[in-house]
Amino acid sequence: MTTLTAPARRAISSGTEDVRPTRRRLGPGKPIRFGGLIGIAALLAAWVVGSATGLLDPRTLTEPWTVVATAETLIENGRLQESLVTSGIRAALGLGLGVAVGLVLALVSGLSRVGETLIDGPIQVKRSIPTLALIPLLILWLGIGEPMKVITIALAVFVPIYIHTHNGLRTIEGRYAELAETLGVSRTEFIRHVVLPGAMPGFLLGLRFAVTSSLLALVVVEVINATSGIGHMITLASSYGQTDIIVVGLVVYALLGVSADAVVRLIERKALSWRRTLAS
Repeated sequence: MTTLTAPARRAISSGTEDVRPTRRRLGPGKPIRFGGLIGIAALLAAWVVGSATGLLDPRTLTEPWTVVATAETLIENGRLQESLVTSGIRAALGLGLGVAVGLVLALVSGLSRVGETLIDGPIQVKRSIPTLALIPLLILWLGIGEPMKVITIALAVFVPIYIHTHNGLRTIEGRYAELAETLGVSRTEFIRHVVLPGAMPGFLLGLRFAVTSSLLALVVVEVINATSGIGHMITLASSYGQTDIIVVGLVVYALLGVSADAVVRLIERKALSWRRTLAS
């Protein structure tokens, strides 16, 4: 016995044909399980094949099995773990500081015309100046210690947080404010239940950019005037022509970036589960 859907039963009873599509043809299609790992696996396979067939010169790019052996050696003597912890703490401190500053500035600027007048202009000026160009000035002000490195990462992080959160605040539809005024909602309740949830997509998008910016700044501050961390390990290896150690460091940076981005995507998926998009 065939069970008809409600739209089909209504179409039959009314004598009309149900012409609605049974599946979506214009969207990107169903999500592919572990789709994000397929491209990475293809890249690794190309590296393995190129090294095994001699297409890739070992002096230019070390073979993957040599890189694995080098990583095991670095783990055994504790050098890799020590460098990873140092780099992780730097990135986390800079990211946390930058996110906090960017979020506060975005809220003040996005919820107040006076705040926007005082804050938005200087932020746009900072946006046009690359953070890495400020490193010589930061060295003069803070020296070459940890504060300079953390502040550099924070300066690279807070701009994307501010830009996307501020944009999310200002693009909330005005009809929500009209409805809230009609219902007599207070400003505090309006900000809590309408403004902040409405700005959440922009904030999370900015957070993804901020994670990438923090790693970029981390690489630079660890290569310049650093005595510890993954970047320092790469710099020493470059001085001695140790390509395998350089590749190990790059792989660690890549794993940090991919892992952090995956965490932000998971948070985004859970926090914005109410949205209906093509991706969903």
